[in-house]
Amino acid sequence: MITSGSIVKGGFYFNRDQLDLVVVSGKEGVLPGADGQRCYRVHLLAVLFLAPLFGGLFMVLVPLVGLIMLARRLGLFSIIGRAASGLLRVVALARRLGKAHVADKEQD
Repeated sequence: MITSGSIVKGGFYFNRDQLDLVVVSGKEGVLPGADGQRCYRVHLLAVLFLAPLFGGLFMVLVPLVGLIMLARRLGLFSIIGRAASGLLRVVALARRLGKAHVADKEQD
């Protein structure tokens, strides 16, 4: 763990306190950020692997969030909730609450 303001080798650093990826250009440089913030060095291969992964995740989740907001606005979740509660009532009728089901054998 490296604190901000330190002189570090060039590369990518993850600022844990700001949740930000910081780039230090050149062979050496000062790690930007407020005093006391902690950073981790991120390997180049990790950045090359994670960047397209997070980009694809962003491309999937943004429309999905929009569709969820639209469904909530139209009241589809309340319709689904009422249908699920009706189904649970039908299933719950088969259970007898308060009866012990440990031994189903008749006593002699």
